[in-house]
Amino acid sequence: MKLSLQTADFYVPDQLDASSALRRTTHLGVSAHQDDLEIMAADGVLQCFRQPDRWFTGVVVTDGAGSPRDGFYRDFTDAQMREVRRQEQRKAAQLGEYSAVLQLDHPSVAVRNAADTRPVEDLVEILGATRPAVVYTHNLADKHDTHVAVALRVVAAIRRMPADQRPSRLYGCEVWRDLDWVVDDEKVVFDLSAHEDLRVALVSVFDSQIAGGKRYDLATEGRRRANATYAAPHGTDTASACSYALDLTPLITDDSIDPAAFIRGAIDRFRQDVEDRIARY
Repeated sequence: MKLSLQTADFYVPDQLDASSALRRTTHLGVSAHQDDLEIMAADGVLQCFRQPDRWFTGVVVTDGAGSPRDGFYRDFTDAQMREVRRQEQRKAAQLGEYSAVLQLDHPSVAVRNAADTRPVEDLVEILGATRPAVVYTHNLADKHDTHVAVALRVVAAIRRMPADQRPSRLYGCEVWRDLDWVVDDEKVVFDLSAHEDLRVALVSVFDSQIAGGKRYDLATEGRRRANATYAAPHGTDTASACSYALDLTPLITDDSIDPAAFIRGAIDRFRQDVEDRIARY
């Protein structure tokens, strides 16, 4: 596997050889930044945790250098922050017993530039080496520009694979905008009740973000618990924590579907659901 940047980082927590670590992957998460995986792809991590036949591999596309910082990290340079976040991501991979984690080290501006093909080329290489059954990435209604760009690069990379080698499922997950608004029969619900200590610890590993001014640990767990309670208005809770996703699989089974039209359809159906409910009463 050849990645476009020599500065890309490849880490295998259990020290298995690289090719074997990639081949055993069943669930793949592709995120924009360090800590996004632990927020959006917790289902994949928990599905694979200590399961001999299921393995989670994470991919972080950007270098993380431009993150906001405060407190202890206030005076860190972009280069220092990049290294801190890289090490934090390795710690998360070790804690979650990932098969591997790859940090591609692209500047965010390169990922947002559709003319720069390197991120897609890297993802094609990784997808070919891992052949995952399930892929998690950002959702197309996310309000972070780089997150949306990464989701689009993932779709583009999968579309370059032969049809019989593509993942069976592609999920667009919550980070910078929750998916509570999606109509219930289209909403993918991940039950994250198991391994509570692990899911909380994974987000808490990223001290540069938490101590640096963003309480992702509290916000993420609060959202998951709120999702579980507010999932159904007429029934008791069936889970203690949930996250939501959009099923983006149609985008990789039918290459003619425009991603913008796909998400517009979901938004239009939400609008119609609201209008119909008002009209009924």
